[in-house]
Amino acid sequence: MRQTSRPLLLRRASNLTMTVGKDAVKELRDRTGVSVMECKKALEAAKGDMEKALGILQSQAALVADKKSTRELGAGVVAAYIHNNVLGAMVSLSSETDFVAKHEEFKKLAQDIAMHVAATQPESVEVLLQQPYIKDESKTVKDLLSAATQKFGERVEVSGMSVLFSSRK
Repeated sequence: MRQTSRPLLLRRASNLTMTVGKDAVKELRDRTGVSVMECKKALEAAKGDMEKALGILQSQAALVADKKSTRELGAGVVAAYIHNNVLGAMVSLSSETDFVAKHEEFKKLAQDIAMHVAATQPESVEVLLQQPYIKDESKTVKDLLSAATQKFGERVEVSGMSVLFSSRK
Protein backbone atom coordinates (compact mmCIF):
# COMPACT_ATOMS: atom_id res chain seq x y z
CA MET A 1 0.00 0.00 0.00
CA ARG A 2 2.85 2.30 0.67
CA GLN A 3 4.19 2.03 -2.88
CA THR A 4 0.89 3.06 -4.51
CA SER A 5 0.34 6.12 -2.33
CA ARG A 6 3.81 7.54 -2.89
CA PRO A 7 3.61 7.91 -6.69
CA LEU A 8 0.17 9.50 -6.25
CA LEU A 9 1.66 12.16 -3.98
CA LEU A 10 4.41 12.85 -6.49
CA ARG A 11 1.87 13.19 -9.25
CA ARG A 12 -0.17 15.68 -7.24
CA ALA A 13 2.87 17.76 -6.38
CA SER A 14 3.97 17.90 -10.00
CA ASN A 15 0.52 19.15 -11.04
CA LEU A 16 0.68 22.04 -8.58
CA THR A 17 3.88 23.65 -9.81
CA MET A 18 5.35 23.93 -13.25
CA THR A 19 9.03 23.51 -13.87
CA VAL A 20 10.38 26.42 -15.87
CA GLY A 21 13.57 26.03 -17.89
CA LYS A 22 16.59 28.08 -16.94
CA ASP A 23 16.82 29.44 -20.51
CA ALA A 24 13.35 30.96 -20.20
CA VAL A 25 14.23 32.47 -16.81
CA LYS A 26 17.46 33.88 -18.26
CA GLU A 27 15.62 35.38 -21.23
CA LEU A 28 13.05 37.06 -18.98
CA ARG A 29 15.80 38.35 -16.68
CA ASP A 30 17.71 39.75 -19.67
CA ARG A 31 14.58 41.49 -20.91
CA THR A 32 13.57 42.97 -17.55
CA GLY A 33 16.57 43.05 -15.23
CA VAL A 34 14.38 41.69 -12.43
CA SER A 35 15.81 39.09 -10.02
CA VAL A 36 16.06 35.46 -11.10
CA MET A 37 13.58 34.30 -8.43
CA GLU A 38 10.97 36.89 -9.43
CA CYS A 39 11.37 35.90 -13.09
CA LYS A 40 10.96 32.23 -12.20
CA LYS A 41 7.83 32.94 -10.11
CA ALA A 42 6.32 35.02 -12.92
CA LEU A 43 7.00 32.31 -15.51
CA GLU A 44 5.51 29.65 -13.26
CA ALA A 45 2.40 31.77 -12.68
CA ALA A 46 2.14 32.34 -16.45
CA LYS A 47 2.64 28.61 -17.12
CA GLY A 48 5.72 29.33 -19.21
CA ASP A 49 4.14 32.06 -21.39
CA MET A 50 6.80 34.77 -21.77
CA GLU A 51 4.37 37.59 -22.64
CA LYS A 52 2.08 36.79 -19.70
CA ALA A 53 5.13 36.67 -17.41
CA LEU A 54 6.15 40.13 -18.66
CA GLY A 55 2.66 41.39 -17.85
CA ILE A 56 2.83 39.89 -14.37
CA LEU A 57 6.18 41.58 -13.70
CA GLN A 58 4.87 44.93 -14.99
CA SER A 59 1.86 44.79 -12.70
CA GLN A 60 4.11 43.83 -9.78
CA ALA A 61 6.40 46.79 -10.54
CA ALA A 62 3.64 49.27 -9.70
CA LEU A 63 2.94 47.47 -6.41
CA VAL A 64 6.63 47.45 -5.48
CA ALA A 65 6.91 51.17 -6.29
CA ASP A 66 3.88 51.96 -4.12
CA LYS A 67 5.33 50.03 -1.17
CA LYS A 68 8.62 51.91 -1.41
CA SER A 69 7.12 55.36 -2.05
CA THR A 70 7.68 56.58 1.51
CA ARG A 71 11.36 55.69 1.70
CA GLU A 72 13.80 58.56 1.95
CA LEU A 73 15.89 59.45 -1.09
CA GLY A 74 19.51 60.16 -0.23
CA ALA A 75 21.45 59.83 -3.49
CA GLY A 76 21.08 60.27 -7.21
CA VAL A 77 22.52 61.65 -10.42
CA VAL A 78 22.01 64.64 -12.67
CA ALA A 79 21.92 63.91 -16.38
CA ALA A 80 21.93 66.42 -19.22
CA TYR A 81 20.96 66.15 -22.86
CA ILE A 82 21.82 68.87 -25.39
CA HIS A 83 20.22 68.95 -28.83
CA ASN A 84 22.07 70.82 -31.62
CA ASN A 85 23.49 73.32 -29.11
CA VAL A 86 20.10 75.03 -29.11
CA LEU A 87 18.09 73.10 -26.54
CA GLY A 88 19.18 71.44 -23.33
CA ALA A 89 17.47 69.43 -20.63
CA MET A 90 18.66 68.42 -17.18
CA VAL A 91 17.09 65.79 -14.97
CA SER A 92 17.79 64.90 -11.36
CA LEU A 93 17.05 61.20 -10.80
CA SER A 94 17.10 60.19 -7.14
CA SER A 95 17.54 56.87 -5.36
CA GLU A 96 17.89 55.74 -1.76
CA THR A 97 21.60 54.85 -1.86
CA ASP A 98 24.69 55.78 -3.81
CA PHE A 99 25.10 52.08 -4.62
CA VAL A 100 22.13 52.34 -7.01
CA ALA A 101 23.00 55.88 -8.13
CA LYS A 102 26.41 54.65 -9.33
CA HIS A 103 24.94 51.79 -11.36
CA GLU A 104 25.44 52.24 -15.12
CA GLU A 105 21.83 51.32 -15.91
CA PHE A 106 20.60 53.95 -13.43
CA LYS A 107 22.77 56.58 -15.12
CA LYS A 108 21.47 55.48 -18.53
CA LEU A 109 17.89 55.80 -17.29
CA ALA A 110 18.62 59.36 -16.16
CA GLN A 111 20.14 60.17 -19.57
CA ASP A 112 17.14 58.66 -21.40
CA ILE A 113 14.72 60.69 -19.29
CA ALA A 114 16.75 63.86 -19.96
CA MET A 115 16.46 63.17 -23.71
CA HIS A 116 12.71 62.63 -23.27
CA VAL A 117 12.43 65.96 -21.42
CA ALA A 118 14.31 67.75 -24.22
CA ALA A 119 11.98 66.24 -26.83
CA THR A 120 8.68 66.85 -25.02
CA GLN A 121 9.44 69.86 -22.79
CA PRO A 122 6.90 69.01 -20.06
CA GLU A 123 5.72 71.81 -17.78
CA SER A 124 6.30 69.86 -14.55
CA VAL A 125 7.54 66.55 -13.17
CA GLU A 126 3.91 65.49 -12.68
CA VAL A 127 3.23 66.07 -16.39
CA LEU A 128 6.44 64.24 -17.30
CA LEU A 129 5.40 61.14 -15.36
CA GLN A 130 2.12 60.84 -17.27
CA GLN A 131 3.67 61.20 -20.73
CA PRO A 132 4.17 58.20 -23.05
CA TYR A 133 7.89 57.44 -23.15
CA ILE A 134 9.35 58.50 -26.51
CA LYS A 135 11.37 55.30 -27.01
CA ASP A 136 8.42 53.00 -26.19
CA GLU A 137 5.02 54.68 -26.29
CA SER A 138 3.34 51.64 -24.72
CA LYS A 139 4.90 52.81 -21.41
CA THR A 140 4.75 56.06 -19.51
CA VAL A 141 7.73 57.64 -17.78
CA LYS A 142 6.09 56.62 -14.50
CA ASP A 143 6.10 52.99 -15.72
CA LEU A 144 9.86 53.29 -16.35
CA LEU A 145 10.42 54.51 -12.81
CA SER A 146 8.25 51.71 -11.38
CA ALA A 147 10.26 49.14 -13.34
CA ALA A 148 13.49 50.72 -12.09
CA THR A 149 12.23 50.55 -8.50
CA GLN A 150 11.47 46.87 -8.98
CA LYS A 151 14.81 46.21 -10.66
CA PHE A 152 17.06 48.06 -8.21
CA GLY A 153 15.02 47.30 -5.09
CA GLU A 154 14.93 50.97 -4.12
CA ARG A 155 12.65 53.93 -4.61
CA VAL A 156 13.58 55.80 -7.81
CA GLU A 157 12.14 59.23 -8.56
CA VAL A 158 12.62 62.23 -10.82
CA SER A 159 13.27 64.92 -8.23
CA GLY A 160 13.79 67.81 -10.62
CA MET A 161 14.11 68.85 -14.24
CA SER A 162 14.84 71.87 -16.34
CA VAL A 163 14.69 72.81 -20.02
CA LEU A 164 16.93 75.53 -21.42
CA PHE A 165 16.90 77.27 -24.79
CA SER A 166 19.59 79.33 -26.47
CA SER A 167 18.65 82.92 -27.24
CA ARG A 168 16.97 83.23 -30.62
CA LYS A 169 17.71 86.10 -32.94
